Amino acid sequence: MMRIALGIEYDGRGYHGWQKQANLVTVQETLETALSKIAQEPIEVVCAGRTDTGVHASGQVIHFDTNVERNMRAWVFGTNSFLPHDICVRWAKRVPKDFHARYSAQSRTYRYIIYDQSIRPALFRHNVTWQYRALNTEKMQEAANHLIGEHDFSSFRSSDCQASTPIRHISKLTVTRSGHTHNSHHIQIEITANAFLHHMVRNIAGVLMAIGSEKRPSLWAKEVLNAKDRRLGGETAPPYGLYLIHVLYPSHFQIPESPCAVDIFG
Repeated sequence: MMRIALGIEYDGRGYHGWQKQANLVTVQETLETALSKIAQEPIEVVCAGRTDTGVHASGQVIHFDTNVERNMRAWVFGTNSFLPHDICVRWAKRVPKDFHARYSAQSRTYRYIIYDQSIRPALFRHNVTWQYRALNTEKMQEAANHLIGEHDFSSFRSSDCQASTPIRHISKLTVTRSGHTHNSHHIQIEITANAFLHHMVRNIAGVLMAIGSEKRPSLWAKEVLNAKDRRLGGETAPPYGLYLIHVLYPSHFQIPESPCAVDIFG
């Protein structure tokens, strides 16, 4: 029995999230079907981070166990030949049995992309979140700074969250206008944490957008955090602009880093 890790990229708009569900099209089921054709045996995969309906990924990492001998090229190009055009395998690597796509991860990084322009976008409308008001990124960053560190993020978790604890550690949370020019309409919220709660990134994005549109002061982010009550946390931002872009593992596993497909908005 050998363990194989894969880097996966997908556009989530046509799927009911990552996790396999009865009678619904999901990324996991679609990928397992393709891998099983290459292996000629049933394949079940484990992912680094389960994404919601409509959420995308350029840096998802998975692993699976198999007795079948295939070269890494077959796991990449062969699997891609059986996948729809909105999912692809970026790389494949044999890993030791103690590697685990989820539990070996040290951190995960998401990027949330906002298009703030009065006219709605036609291109990339399913790949960015449209905000018709111009957003103040300086105030958004002031607010974001209150969330960095280890906190109880109960105000930013969904009611369906099954995590055993709401404590998470955010090591990075930046808000930048792409190209760092004032006339750009693409804003990126980039957030790195040891792990995330259900809807945590989208709920943080919702609070920051409310502050950026000056509906709320920057200090509101701290007030929401301290309240530990989801009902006081504002709207959940849409999924379209959210991407899982990187998962960090201990260096001895030598896990490749996938190119960040969303740099096209930079």
